[in-house]
Amino acid sequence: MAPALHVATTGSDSADGSAGTPFRTISKAAAVARPGDRVVVHAGEYREWVRPQRGGLSDRRRITYEAAPGEHVVIKGSEQVTGWEREDGTVWRVAIPNTLFGEFNPFAEELDGDWALYVEGQPRTHLGDVYLDGTSFYEVLDHAALADPPLRTTVVDHWTGTTVPIRDPERTRYVWYAEVGPDETTVWANFQGADPNARLVEVNVRRSVFFPTEHHLDHITVRGFELAQAACPWTPPTADQPGLVGPNWAKGWVIEDNVIHDAKCSGISLGKEASTGHNYARWRRDKPGYQYQLESVFAARQIGWDREHVGSHVVRRNTIYDCGQNGIVGHLGAVFSTIEDNHIHDIALKREFYGYEIAGIKLHAAIDVEIRHNRIHDCSLGTWLDWQTQGTRVSRNVYYGNSRDLFVEVSHGPYLVEHNIFASAASLEVFSQGGAFVHNLVRGTLWLQPVLDRPTPYHLPHSTQVAGYAAIEGGDDRFVGNVFLGGDGTPAYAPDAGTGDTARHGTVGYTGHPADLAAYLAEVHDLWRGDHERFKGVKQPAYLRDNVFVGGAQPVPGEPGAVVLAGDDVHVAVVDDGGGVVLEARLPAGFDEVRIGLVTGDDLERVRFADADFEERDGSPAVLGTDLTGQPKSSGGTYPAGPLASLTSGTSRTRVW
Repeated sequence: MAPALHVATTGSDSADGSAGTPFRTISKAAAVARPGDRVVVHAGEYREWVRPQRGGLSDRRRITYEAAPGEHVVIKGSEQVTGWEREDGTVWRVAIPNTLFGEFNPFAEELDGDWALYVEGQPRTHLGDVYLDGTSFYEVLDHAALADPPLRTTVVDHWTGTTVPIRDPERTRYVWYAEVGPDETTVWANFQGADPNARLVEVNVRRSVFFPTEHHLDHITVRGFELAQAACPWTPPTADQPGLVGPNWAKGWVIEDNVIHDAKCSGISLGKEASTGHNYARWRRDKPGYQYQLESVFAARQIGWDREHVGSHVVRRNTIYDCGQNGIVGHLGAVFSTIEDNHIHDIALKREFYGYEIAGIKLHAAIDVEIRHNRIHDCSLGTWLDWQTQGTRVSRNVYYGNSRDLFVEVSHGPYLVEHNIFASAASLEVFSQGGAFVHNLVRGTLWLQPVLDRPTPYHLPHSTQVAGYAAIEGGDDRFVGNVFLGGDGTPAYAPDAGTGDTARHGTVGYTGHPADLAAYLAEVHDLWRGDHERFKGVKQPAYLRDNVFVGGAQPVPGEPGAVVLAGDDVHVAVVDDGGGVVLEARLPAGFDEVRIGLVTGDDLERVRFADADFEERDGSPAVLGTDLTGQPKSSGGTYPAGPLASLTSGTSRTRVW
């Protein structure tokens, strides 16, 4: 075992950090720890922002911060507040000295930045928050709104335009309002009959909980903690991206076995730093955010954005919930990382603010990132992969109960989506090209959309080196061995007005696309026009085969190997049984007739713009050899469509997480 520094609530920062005379704060241990050291934190509550002073030197000589075995350690960005005075009815107030906050007062900091959206004339939400016995309140925008807040049962989802239920309507009546003065901050809160002096009441104080202020502190492990209640700001891809916990532009972190919750914005950040741009579109107003985001890619290359210096993180076995913007976020800094075995839920469901950067997992430039075997549910959006989704692999995940499951935007591929369950009404949104969707169960709609007005970069394979950039024409996608289920004949929601596109059940949206590259090139070369003009209006290929369509889902007419199973006696549901997730299925007899051999990268046509193959990180052909439950597939075997190697017709019940 590596040398250990100990921290306990009974310790002292003037001690030596041994097991017998531990430090009092984790921050003291962080100031002392050297490469190869372990910081063992014992049971209790620690209210501090841990800012590591140095990192490890390699994977074997890392600095590890861990909860003592079997002990519950909580690190919070909040402080307990007492001395509340009743003002009127159920409304109480307290005056907090500004010295508690220091230079950063969350109640004075507005939540704002690129792509943060508000209704015109609406004042900005703040980074502060109030918690009663661990449950956060809602901010109201003036003192008068405190007295009798309405019970809210539904809210409009800003992206889909649909009305969705609020998970806990009674909670919406617990509200707060604050005014910041030169010496003190006054907070009012409606506790709805609770006595705040007899209960645990906390307020946000710190921006982060475990997050260095210096870059390139590499090879740090954060393990086994409960990390909560941070006033972290809005994290768009064109700004500094601090989270409740994260590496802050470094390499080789391991964040594992933690419970992470109540980040004002983002729980775990693997994202970019400020020198490559910080909300320039919002503050300068001279160019669109798209342009600044494009510039940030090249600026990052100039400061060492490559495999040797950034990324290669592991985020695993964490439970992440009740974050206002993202469970996991990152632009540029997440490259070559693995995100696996996490349980992510209840993200952005308070809906106090909105913007185009919200999801359970929201990554830009997810180059060679593997997102595998996660359980993602009850989020406003499950996973959003935006820009430069290249070498990315979304494998063996279970999505359900989300407003939308997976959105891949303005990327060129190659990226793999395989052996997943997408069980929400809006399952897939593909505003990209160059994807391969293999052995998925798609319970809801598929929405296809070209994006011609935002060309984005693509890279040399397995590299951050930019190879070119292009607009998104749509198509150049592969769908093999998926199971699509129909709905009631209507889309999950209406797409943007005027696009002419719709969300469909099945692959029918690819109607009119050539079946392969040869057919596409024949059509392009048959047009007697100039160089780039001859490509205009010609749809890219769609490589479709051996998909199963049940319950009204529709294939492209003449789709190779398509099997359409008629009949109303179909049932597929993801059931949360308290300890995990079960897939219940009842499928027609014809389902057993579909058998598919092991799919590898050699079976998938290379993508057109990036001119790259579907590969493992080491450059060998990708092998899609493990089903959702971990059952291996052999090169000589044949398997049913969908994510389970054991899925058959009739009634079945399979634990999938």
